[in-house]
Amino acid sequence: MRHRPIALSLLVSGILGMTACQSGERRQELAYVERPVEQLYNRGAEELDEQDYVEAIQFFNEVERQHPYSEWARQATLMTAFAHYRAREYEDSVNVAQRYISLHPGTDGAAYAYYIVGISYFEQIMDVGRDQKMTELARSALTDVVRRFPDTEFAKDATLKLDMVRDQLAGKEMEIGRWYLRRDQHLAAINRFKTVIEEYDQTSHVPEALHRLVEANLAIGLRGEARAAGAVLGYNFPDSDWYRDSYSLLSGEGIDPRSATAEEREGWLSRLF
Repeated sequence: MRHRPIALSLLVSGILGMTACQSGERRQELAYVERPVEQLYNRGAEELDEQDYVEAIQFFNEVERQHPYSEWARQATLMTAFAHYRAREYEDSVNVAQRYISLHPGTDGAAYAYYIVGISYFEQIMDVGRDQKMTELARSALTDVVRRFPDTEFAKDATLKLDMVRDQLAGKEMEIGRWYLRRDQHLAAINRFKTVIEEYDQTSHVPEALHRLVEANLAIGLRGEARAAGAVLGYNFPDSDWYRDSYSLLSGEGIDPRSATAEEREGWLSRLF
């Protein structure tokens, strides 16, 4: 009796929310011995279950090499990408998944391949003190998943991860803005804080960004801009510590953010929120 490859649904349940594990040392590649495709594929699946990712990858590669035009080969490519992901070999995982996309863009497995690319980049995101290239790549790839496959479980998980990605990018902008502020480079700081408000307005960094705009604008004498930023902060986050700090700063300069005109406040709100 012939068996079909492991269903894609099993791959979904095997990867969503899963933490990658380290692989063992690489072993010598399998000698080329022609074997039934079911035997090769199932052996790869068994090695994957045992978390022996090196062996699993070799068996899945044999499926592709010995039976290149079969449905098994397509599924083995996805399993290879997954095994590389579990082994934290993210560059290999991305390369294999992208190869699947280029060869089989219209198949059911394409959604999974796009998702593998996205989460492989996501796992490589560094803290905000480091370069955010991987964060940008993760945002692009995860957005692709949501745009192309909106009604899938992959899109649901990608959406959640995108929230974290945006928060990370906003955090980087805040770090750079604070660095400029400490060095009295106020215009450069203002540009960074405005980026947070305009591009990452749903993140947790917005209240601080508005407060920093109050600080920076006051420092260079832009009292109207400082008052408007304080008014928006008070309108949207009236109970936050950042608003209390901004109110104290403004009132110390004889400015009441509540005195901002409706036109000033509504202008900011319509543009930024």
